[in-house]
Amino acid sequence: MKKKVLLVGGLHKAMSLADSLITKGYEVTAINMNYNDCLTLASIDDLEVIHGDGTKPFILEEADTKEKDIVIALTQRDDDNLVICELSKKKFGIQKTVALVRDPQKTSFFYQMGIDSVVCAINAITGIIEQQAFVDEMTKIMSMEDGRVSIIELKMKSDMPIVNKKLWELKIPSQAIVGYILRNDQGIVPRGDTRILKDDTLIVICDTSVQDQVTREMTGQ
Repeated sequence: MKKKVLLVGGLHKAMSLADSLITKGYEVTAINMNYNDCLTLASIDDLEVIHGDGTKPFILEEADTKEKDIVIALTQRDDDNLVICELSKKKFGIQKTVALVRDPQKTSFFYQMGIDSVVCAINAITGIIEQQAFVDEMTKIMSMEDGRVSIIELKMKSDMPIVNKKLWELKIPSQAIVGYILRNDQGIVPRGDTRILKDDTLIVICDTSVQDQVTREMTGQ
């Protein structure tokens, strides 16, 4: 059965997400209070579009929110995104909500209010820029025998062998470096005493020849 996703607000973000999710087999509905934006969204094949204010319960009812697996709030107002996610969880019983926030200082508050995932545009963009700059620099300075460099992204789960260990404790090949850690909505350039935590995403740069070994030793899989 297809997973069902509801996107609320955010024309360009909603278009990009809808196109990607539909391609991956999700069933996607979008709510937007701007009629012209709705017409633009309707150009995406297989996307159901509803014109209305996603902070209003009757609009969420029209979108059949109670049947959705995930609700993602993408409006330009942080308070609206909080209301959308709170209504989705408390009135419609949605298990997974995602909210976009513009003010980084509100991130902790959103989590305290029960929002499952909070994406701060400023922190996310900064992290991407820092990550790319770091990766670019590392690929320049790392000396590999045959010049083949792989970049691996590993999401840490509680049962993985390196979780709760410090970086210096890891036994990975010398041709591999943990270059960056994404933790919640922040990026960390790790040092030897940095501890790896559950739900961290590690960006590992390594020689292609040891990629499988690195993945196996870090994930246990």
